[in-house]
Amino acid sequence: MQIQIVCVGNLKEKYLKDAVSEYVKRLSRFCRVTITEVAEEKVPETLSEAEKEQVLKKEAERIRNALLKNTFTVVLDLKGEKPDSIQFSRLLSLWMLKGRSSISFVIGGSIGLDRKLVREADYNLCLSNLTFPHQLTRIILLEQIYRCFKIINNEP
Repeated sequence: MQIQIVCVGNLKEKYLKDAVSEYVKRLSRFCRVTITEVAEEKVPETLSEAEKEQVLKKEAERIRNALLKNTFTVVLDLKGEKPDSIQFSRLLSLWMLKGRSSISFVIGGSIGLDRKLVREADYNLCLSNLTFPHQLTRIILLEQIYRCFKIINNEP
């Protein structure tokens, strides 16, 4: 099983990189994990709606180019479904049972994701009603994927 996390922007802080590395290591007994970072567009302080759409379209194209071929795509979206950890583990298990050899999770940048990209996804996931920085979202997502595999394998 291949899990890909496609993220807009990169991590700069060592403590965030260390947390990502720890979860990738923990997940290695269940699946292969790759983190793919795509460039984040420079966003001015004041942004018109048209400028925002252009930024999101450019980032969406980079994301599409980074996705694994024939992958099941899950975008993180505030308007997505909000499963609890048990429900999320059942979904992950179901996706794997349907013969999906790769699942790609997409985390947008500071201004979100292009709505067309969101509509193209196989599943829209909301991790929380709370707003998190996209750098921290990466760690929360990895932890939840790890928790799913622990649940699937009946481990504490």
